[in-house]
Amino acid sequence: LVGRREAIVDDRPGVTRDRKEAPARLGGREVVFVDTAGLEEAPPETISGRMCASSEAAIREADLVLFVVDARAGVTPADRAFADLLRRLPVPVLLVANKTEGRQGAAAALEAWELGLGEPHAVSAEHGEGVSALIGEILALLPEPAEEEGTGEPGRPLRLAIIGRPNVGKSTLLNA
Repeated sequence: LVGRREAIVDDRPGVTRDRKEAPARLGGREVVFVDTAGLEEAPPETISGRMCASSEAAIREADLVLFVVDARAGVTPADRAFADLLRRLPVPVLLVANKTEGRQGAAAALEAWELGLGEPHAVSAEHGEGVSALIGEILALLPEPAEEEGTGEPGRPLRLAIIGRPNVGKSTLLNA
């Protein structure tokens, strides 16, 4: 999405522990993508619990949420729980089914319909497949930028939170 390596990508889950903010221009608009540590059910006093709290704060501050699921793994109980949370929030959510490369990838993405968040957008962030179409969807959902009060100048950049379980490809999507 930002077109450069901003976030650390690794096959091991839990590498992203803090939010990573990456400013970018998307369709001529200033945006800040926020790559999160991921959503996990964990006691609040644990490292995982604090990482989840940081991700939830990113959701509250976002103008748009990209909820990333791993199409190869299928929809998990954790995906369902977080989709329930997202449906109750007043922020628009774009469902992204990542890891859909190959012939059967797009078909695997269809399972994400059951999350009740609308059409899943099939991408392979690692291979760049579907990313251009996703950018078009993001631009269609972004609110108009607010102006700085009384100046006529653009206000703060729009914030897009990238959330999902650990290791579903959030950081790879940010870099793409």
